[in-house]
Order: sequence, then C-alpha cells, then structure tokens
Amino acid sequence: MKTVNIGLCGLGTVGGGVYAVLKRNAALISARAGSNILVSHVGTRSINPRCVTASTKISRDVVQISEDPDIHIVVELIGGTSAAFDLIMSAIRNGKHVVTANKALIAERGPEIFVEAEKYEVIVAFEAAVAGGIPIIKALREGLVANDIHWMAGIINGTSNFILSEMSSKKRKFQEVLEEAKEKGYAEADPSFDVDGTDAAQKLAILASIAFSIPLNTKSIYKEGIAHLQPRDIEYASELGYVVKHLGIARQKPTGIQLRVHPALVPASCLLSSVDNVLNAIMVDCDALGSTLFYGRGAGSEPTASSVIADIVDISRFVTTSNVSGTRPLGVKFADIKNKKILPIEQIETCYYLRFSMHDTPGALSKATSIMAEIGISIEAIIQKEQPLGIDYVDVIVITNSIMELHLSLAVRKIEQLETVQGDATVIRLERLDQV
Repeated sequence: MKTVNIGLCGLGTVGGGVYAVLKRNAALISARAGSNILVSHVGTRSINPRCVTASTKISRDVVQISEDPDIHIVVELIGGTSAAFDLIMSAIRNGKHVVTANKALIAERGPEIFVEAEKYEVIVAFEAAVAGGIPIIKALREGLVANDIHWMAGIINGTSNFILSEMSSKKRKFQEVLEEAKEKGYAEADPSFDVDGTDAAQKLAILASIAFSIPLNTKSIYKEGIAHLQPRDIEYASELGYVVKHLGIARQKPTGIQLRVHPALVPASCLLSSVDNVLNAIMVDCDALGSTLFYGRGAGSEPTASSVIADIVDISRFVTTSNVSGTRPLGVKFADIKNKKILPIEQIETCYYLRFSMHDTPGALSKATSIMAEIGISIEAIIQKEQPLGIDYVDVIVITNSIMELHLSLAVRKIEQLETVQGDATVIRLERLDQV
C-alpha cells in the first residue's frame, strides 16, 4: 500500500483534532483511502499536549512544510489570510496538494489560489471552511450535481445561534449572553466577525459560488448582525409562531441572485427553527430533489477534523492515480464561472415583521395601515399589545405579506414621521423558506 505523506501546518484546536483522529482511526482511514496516510511533518510554534508527536518531524517555520520534497498534501490550519496565503501558494508552486479549513482565505483570495492550483495541476480542497463537520461543500459540488439549485438558507455561525437560542428560551439580553459565549469559548475575545455577520457572509460566498457558478464575492453580500435585537421582539415572534434565527440566504430569481445575511423570523414548523445552541444547519431547495437539510456540529476540534480528513482521503486517491484533471474546486471549470446580477437589498422581496410604538388614541393605528395600503403592502396580521396602566404608548406588531424591501422601507419612514409614533420602528425580515 502506497504511503501518502501529510504536512500538517498548525496544531491548535483543529490541527490537534486532525492529528488525533488520524492516529486513532489510522487503519480504518487507510483502508478507505486505499493508501497509508501518514502525518510525517508538522509545522507548529508549540506542541499540543493531546498530540504524541515524538516520532514526527517538527518545524517551527510552516514554509518548510511546503518545501519538503517528501510531502504530498499540505494541510493549512494556521488561520488568518496573510501567512496562510503565502503558505498555500508556496505549497502549490512546489507541487503539493492543499487542504484548508480557512473560510476567510477562500472567500477573499480563492480565485488567486485556484488559478495557481490549476496551473500547477494540484488540488485545493476546503470542505471544513463551511459548517465544520457538515459535508455541505461535497453535497453541493457532487451529491446535488444533477439539480438546479433554487435557494439555500442556513444557520452557519454557531456563536450567533447560541446567543439567539439563549435569548429566545430564557428571555436574556444580547450582551449578557455574549459574555457567557466568551466564557464558554463559543465566541472570541473580539466577537465582532461572528455577531456582525462577517463570518456567515464569507461562508455564504463560498456556498453561493458553488451552487450558482458565480464568482467568489463577499462585497456583494448584504450583511446585518444580531446586536440590535431586543428580547421583546424575539418574544413577540414566538407568540406569533416564529423563531428568530440568523440566516445566510442565497436565492436565484429571474431578476438576479439574492445574497444576504441577517436575522429573520422562521416559522416554528420549519426544521431550521429547532436548530439551537452552537449547531449549524443548511437547507437547500432544488428542482429534482426538492428541499433537504444538512445538520450538525459546525465547529469544534474533531467535527472540523472530520471534514479535513475527508478532503485528505479524496486527494490521496488522486495521488495514487496521478490524475487531477477532473477536480474543480467550485464545481465547474473556471471558464464556466459567470458574473450574474446580484440584487441589492432594496430589490429583494420577502415578508416582514414590523414593530413600532404608537400613542394609544383613536384613529392612530388606521393612519399607519393607510400608509401601508397606499404603498401596496398587504398585511397578514396585526397585533396591538397591552401596556401597563399609565403607559400611553403601545407596541404595534405587523406581519406583512411579500413585498419589495424598497417599498417596505418607504412605508416605515412615513410611519415613523407620524406624530403618534414614538422613536424608530423595528424591522426584521420573515422567511417562510417555501418559495421557489
């Protein structure tokens, strides 16, 4: 049995998990790969105590891994976009195949990497870059290859999902839950990439590129975080039969493609509504299969290692046959990647949850509903909440039918200008996830 030598760069949480799983399941993995997969060289600044590396060559400079003539596959798990990019490009130019879990790098500099990989006839695999241990990249690129994908909607950031789950189930405030997420290791000391939607947008860019054969582009994705959400809106949504989730949504329409990341009300009957804590899930709707759900642990040492090793095994099969001509990182040839119109957020059409505080006087509510009627907004439900004695302003909650965001925004601005309305309105998109 041929040996495939792995150069493992990074021995932190994920790197340590990869090393441990490869050691623990060595016989099983080698049998499935048809080759002996051996971590023969590790690049790391410090040794992970869970990894027994006494018999493994160690280098403090990861670039040495990419230059090692005995290495077949370089596994990049150091993170970041600078040193990781240099490492991967060095590996490619030295004829090494690459496996990475680096979603920021793939989303931002993927095209440069893939062009270079094609030039040097090597494979770059990145299953672990999106949704940790969930094999969503392989599913989109291979399992659903016969399908025209209509839309995807996913919970693809575990930190935000944990926060919203706690706010929903225990009526806690955002900042309080965020601090707990930091303590538990679910959020970084600087959690901005998680809670402002950047992390989810990078992942959505990768998924959309594969699903719709469009260029990788994070700049065209509308992005909204969760810091502004109030417990009462989450509670009101629950009373109406909805759950608030932070979603990444990609949808093909005749007029263009929607790419957006934001909080959304999801019907309690929808499978995504029950995905709690730090778990991830992606729902995909396509023409032949219909709707399907990919669900599981979207982060963590061994869940992510599961996807990294799956890529290693796939590449090892090519190493033993010396044939990489059929590999396509984004599912199609680069010549078939086409620019398509990405719809600005103002042109998307969906339903909305609208809450505003209104003085409880006769005729006040009718003025607001008249504004919506004049603009062509159809109301599905409207509720006026009771307030404690002595409070003159009441919360009014409106659920709209599908309407273009541009028109909804116009109505909101006019309602906010009414003398009977206090402060700014709260708007949250509502996704039924049953539209084609």
